[in-house]
Amino acid sequence: MIKRALISVSDKTGIVKFAKELEKLGIEIISTGGTAKTLSDNGINVTKVSDVTDFPEILDGRVKTLNPKIHGGILAVRENKEHIEELKQHNIE
Repeated sequence: MIKRALISVSDKTGIVKFAKELEKLGIEIISTGGTAKTLSDNGINVTKVSDVTDFPEILDGRVKTLNPKIHGGILAVRENKEHIEELKQHNIE
């Protein structure tokens, strides 16, 4: 089951409707600066990527998600017990 979704888009067309559907399904939304603002301004609960990574967006927002706390969760093989243990060791959800 999907627990959270990472949303970062340049074209915000339709993103609010999409995110509302995810929210209805109980999926936590993690998002980058401009996208997070759009979602939040439309009443959607969103966690900023920088809150997850504990690192700000840099280079005019060009570097946002390049962080082990983001990619570790994306690239881990959930059926691999060692991967899950490593995620736990590094507080990656």
